[in-house]
Amino acid sequence: MEHTYQYAWIIPFLPLPIPMLLGVGLLLFPTATKNLRRMWSFTSVLLLSIVITFSVNLSIPQINSSSIYQYVWSWTINNDFSLEFGYLIDPLTSIMSILITTVGIMVLIYSDNYMSHDQGYLRFFAYMSFFNASMLGLVTSSNLIQIYIFWELVGMCSYLLIGFWFTRPIAANACQKAFVTNRVGDFGLLLGILGLYWITALIHAATMVAAGIFLVARLFPLFIVIPYIMNLISLIGIITILLGATLALAQKDIKRSLAYSTMSQLGYTMLALGMGSYRAALFHLITHAYSKALLFFGSGSIIHSMEAIVGYSPYKSQNMVLMGGLTKHVPITKNTFLLGTLSLCGIPPLACFWSKDEILNDSWLYSPIFAIIACLTAGLTAFYMFRIYLLTFEGYLNASFFSKKVYRLDANVRKMTRPLITINQFDNKNTFLYPQESDNTMLFPLFVLALFTLFVGAIGIPFNQERVYFDILSKWLNPATNLLHKNFNNHGDWYEFFRNAILSVSISYFGIFLASLLYNHVYSSLKDLDLINSLAKKVPKRTFWDKIINKVYNWSYNRGYIDAFYETSLTKGIRRLVELTHFFDERVIDGITNGVGVMSFFVGESIKYVGGGRISSYLFLMPQLHTSLHFHLTPIVMINGSTRRCLGCATGGSGEVGIGEHSSWGGLTTLMLSAVIRSALGYPAFTVGTITGTPE
Repeated sequence: MEHTYQYAWIIPFLPLPIPMLLGVGLLLFPTATKNLRRMWSFTSVLLLSIVITFSVNLSIPQINSSSIYQYVWSWTINNDFSLEFGYLIDPLTSIMSILITTVGIMVLIYSDNYMSHDQGYLRFFAYMSFFNASMLGLVTSSNLIQIYIFWELVGMCSYLLIGFWFTRPIAANACQKAFVTNRVGDFGLLLGILGLYWITALIHAATMVAAGIFLVARLFPLFIVIPYIMNLISLIGIITILLGATLALAQKDIKRSLAYSTMSQLGYTMLALGMGSYRAALFHLITHAYSKALLFFGSGSIIHSMEAIVGYSPYKSQNMVLMGGLTKHVPITKNTFLLGTLSLCGIPPLACFWSKDEILNDSWLYSPIFAIIACLTAGLTAFYMFRIYLLTFEGYLNASFFSKKVYRLDANVRKMTRPLITINQFDNKNTFLYPQESDNTMLFPLFVLALFTLFVGAIGIPFNQERVYFDILSKWLNPATNLLHKNFNNHGDWYEFFRNAILSVSISYFGIFLASLLYNHVYSSLKDLDLINSLAKKVPKRTFWDKIINKVYNWSYNRGYIDAFYETSLTKGIRRLVELTHFFDERVIDGITNGVGVMSFFVGESIKYVGGGRISSYLFLMPQLHTSLHFHLTPIVMINGSTRRCLGCATGGSGEVGIGEHSSWGGLTTLMLSAVIRSALGYPAFTVGTITGTPE
């Protein structure tokens, strides 16, 4: 086993050859590389399978003995300064490595068919392999410098994947928004690593992606010694829980709804870390990862099937308003999606039930206010998740009401004949292609993730009954820090467990009931009954509740007005500043420069007539210059150190003046200049100083 740890450094480098070789191949041998694209996808899966085998092999001894292995090399050593790099293998590393590799393999297998028609197929696999390598490097890093380097690589890969279809304006804008947001957070993270305001930066980053959860979990021993930091982490966690849930309530895009759901569920993990429930946080990170991966894959299968009806347009194929009635068309996708939905709602015995219930129980010990918000949000989670399910699979196919065009997909996209169906229930005689189940390469990851969703919760069943010890996760994380349970090894029994679970499960079922009441197509037919109408009319203050519902809907549909706030406070403000700067640069800075240039031009144009080399101009100016010099340029002469008359002075040439008393000239320099000019114009010479002459 020691040899296994010694070679653990290879984990982040195994997926790296794929993006490197693909880049070189597409640059030097593009045709051959594209023709062998299935080979590249197979190699990507193979290398990541080796990594998962390695990770599982490393985790087994940690479950038995909680061993930690660290190997460090020195980059440079200079007196008190030492820069090191290496790798760290501990329970957190092994858990994250298994998560990354299992979900990563499923993504690669799923994408082989999902991206088969896309010309960016190889580019996507290069990005995904580089992303996996960066994530593995992040979780195996032994110090903050390495963590920051791989953190930036993860951010770069996220930017590339978000903007993969960069020709779509929505994708281009999204990746730019992610880039700017991450740059702000990454700058704060850098300051944190340098020791300035580090807590805020880490929490900011941690509320965004699962990598941030890992970062806070890695620094958890440092945070627990600062109580107010733990309180701040839990506060940000509870805000994230509520904000993500409310934003998911009224979204029409199926992937956007799931994205906000992810935000809310990661808030539960952050809340657990802030409360000090380290084990519960990692437990929910594991269960949520598999359940949400199942839901995202299911949504991708739905989108893939809807493209036959509405065309290759994200605005239509991802719109739940156009879906409905897909149960009979995509039954496997429907069943797996329902399984993931029930798990996320916290319905036993599925994965997320065990972890979420533990977080909710701990929240009552930490803060009753936080516990109430967390429990209400659990009900909201059940509501919006079943809203997604009912709009997508129940009722009737709504796309037939909005589309009158049949989109026939190329044979290279779908290698099968698609039968036609006529929807007669709505007196619609148009013929449409109906959705069809995805291929096996897309259904296989759904099946595997469904198994994880069913059974992965068993690793953290938090009780011990009749000497049967189920809690593998606590053994894996031993010693599992929990500030709320000082004696955590004393597990409860079945009675205590069920008593605590009744509240959370009841709230979840109530959320499911409300969603079924509002979005199930059966409710639409029941509204025609007099009993239902009479009950609806007798509800007191109906207008007041309608206003509240409309406000909540508008808040959710407009995504909390966050984009509007950014547009008003940041985007417009920056644009005004840029416009002011442009005006100052164009009118003031450029105006001064251009003004000097124009003045120089006109002065030059005026002077060129004086020194233009034309004899006629010189003859015209000579008499005027002669007269001017005779009356105004006559200097004062000193002969042999004594003063003489001012020759041709404007005062009439009378009287003797000293050289310092003549106010028209500034001294000897002007005197000498005048003598030179007079000599050039034919005036008689005179003496300056000891030089004799015959002044006028």
